[in-house]
Amino acid sequence: MPATIRRATPDDAEQIARIIDEVVAEPDPVAFDRPWTAAEVRSWMERQGENGAMFVVDDGRHVLAFAAMDFDSSRPEECTFGAWVRERNRRQGHGTALAEEALAFARQRGYKRIRARLPERNEPALSFLSSIGALVPLMNPGTAFVLPIYQDGEERQ
Repeated sequence: MPATIRRATPDDAEQIARIIDEVVAEPDPVAFDRPWTAAEVRSWMERQGENGAMFVVDDGRHVLAFAAMDFDSSRPEECTFGAWVRERNRRQGHGTALAEEALAFARQRGYKRIRARLPERNEPALSFLSSIGALVPLMNPGTAFVLPIYQDGEERQ
C-alpha cells in the first residue's frame, strides 16, 4: 500500500511520540530535547486549533513521518514549519511531501512568513530545509522563508 499524506488526528499521537523518541536519540535532534508522551502530542494538536496543523505520512499501518505548521498569536502573519521522518524512512520523499502539504495549508491561511527550526551541525536538515525554502515562493508567492538557527535553545539571526 502506498503511503498517504493526511492531516494528523489525536489517534496518531502515540506514533508521533515514538518518532519524537527516535529524534531525541539522534546526535543533533531538531526542536526536541526530550521524549514526549502521546498526551503531550495531543495537547500540542489542541493548542494549534485552526491556525496550525500537523500532517503525517501514513503507510496504512504506521506513521512514517510527521510535520507541524505552528503559529504564534503575537505574529499573526507568521508560522513555523518542522518535519521529522523516521531514520529508516528518510530520503524517500516523505519530508518534501509533508512540506508541500504544510505549505498549501500556510497559503490557505494567508501566512506571509514561514520559519523553520534548524540546529547547528545538522547538514541533512539544512539541505532539506533549503530545498523547502526554494518551494515557498513557487507555492506561496509573496511569502518569505526564514531559517533561524538554534543553539542551546537560543535563536541566532
